[in-house]
Amino acid sequence: MRFSGFSELLSRPAGCTPDAPALRYAQGGVIRTCTFSGLHACVTARAEQLRGENKQAYGILADGSFDCVVEIFASVLSGRRTVLLSENAADDVLIEQVREAEVDSLWGDPELLELLKPVLRKTAEGGEGKLLFFTSGTTNRAKAVVLSDASLMSSAYNGGTLLPLSPSDTLLCMLPLDHVFGFVCGLLWGLSCGACVALSRGARYYHEDCVFFRPTALSAVPALLGFLLKYRALNPELRLILIGAGGCPESILTVAKATDVRVCFGYGLTETSSGVALSLGEGDPYAMTVCPDDTVTIADDGEVLIKAPTCMMLGYWRRPADTAEVLKDGVLHTGDLGVLDEAGRLRLTGRKKEMLVLSDGTKLYLPEYEQALSDALGGEAVCVLLVNDLPILVLEGEMRDTTPIWARIRPVLDARARNQQIRAIEFYEKPFPRTASGKIMRWAIQREREGL
Repeated sequence: MRFSGFSELLSRPAGCTPDAPALRYAQGGVIRTCTFSGLHACVTARAEQLRGENKQAYGILADGSFDCVVEIFASVLSGRRTVLLSENAADDVLIEQVREAEVDSLWGDPELLELLKPVLRKTAEGGEGKLLFFTSGTTNRAKAVVLSDASLMSSAYNGGTLLPLSPSDTLLCMLPLDHVFGFVCGLLWGLSCGACVALSRGARYYHEDCVFFRPTALSAVPALLGFLLKYRALNPELRLILIGAGGCPESILTVAKATDVRVCFGYGLTETSSGVALSLGEGDPYAMTVCPDDTVTIADDGEVLIKAPTCMMLGYWRRPADTAEVLKDGVLHTGDLGVLDEAGRLRLTGRKKEMLVLSDGTKLYLPEYEQALSDALGGEAVCVLLVNDLPILVLEGEMRDTTPIWARIRPVLDARARNQQIRAIEFYEKPFPRTASGKIMRWAIQREREGL
């Protein structure tokens, strides 16, 4: 069902199906249920309180709890600019994001609130109910993407049109709400279909939550799904899994399919309020049907271009030049590479941007990483690619002994998280292809390597 925004999402079901379950969550080891009328009442009362506080920019440290969900909806309905923050982010990242988003008030973990209070603004400009999601990144290169509740609800409608849920379904939300995939596909997708959304008890309970809440649908990043499959944590009632926010290795999909659960794969971006295309669990899992409100075309160089008038971002917060670079005449230049088959289904083939997306949704900013590797090798030309979800290092020139290479780059690797560390070294036995300005065309090396 299509809703114009959060107000209608909450008020319409509260009037039509007031006693239907909207949210389930754990409290004291017991499952509690909040109906649609109860959720509407909680949000409305909290929004009224927020209006009286005369604040404009609300930073919410999203912990995925019932109170957090109420706070997000209430903040938007009160007219505040709502900034979604990760409570698990590094302290310096949070400080920078709060400063960049010009936050003047906060909600969340008390210890983090004390840390962030010194960087709060005394006054802030009105946000008119807009939401800011930071693109997931491993450096301060992450940008704040400005979305609206209308664009987010349109994205939920798109997903629900291709993968409908019913009021008898329970969608388990295990994903962080500060990421747009988690917010749309872990929360709004279920509520907009009239389904009940079960809120996970947190990472320490991931291996138990499926059996605890008994969902019929689940959205997950590849790394989370791999964890659940490894520990056989899926419940027998589960019938649908939606995978998104990163490339999913064939090995995970193969194991998932063996469970007889319908497995679908989604592609989307923060800039498009999440979903753009979905595979529907039949045939090739990587061949994705484009969402109803979106139009996808392929540029001459293979880049995926998206026109999504109902779901498109309003821009990057305070970064007009960055916005203009990717959003041209209403068309988003994604930096992803892909092809459209005869049926108009989208298949991704690689990335043109200077980032790699790992299976847990983390984005690895390549110029910074490659510069550190190059410096360790005395200025040698290097290129980092993603192969089978693992970063590999490609060096220019003929093959040679890699032992001294590993020794020289070891300090660089040790400073990175394990999933970001180089796993193999290859050689490109001719000059790297480069742009007119001299930048290495890693996307062209990736396509050549894969025979595309």
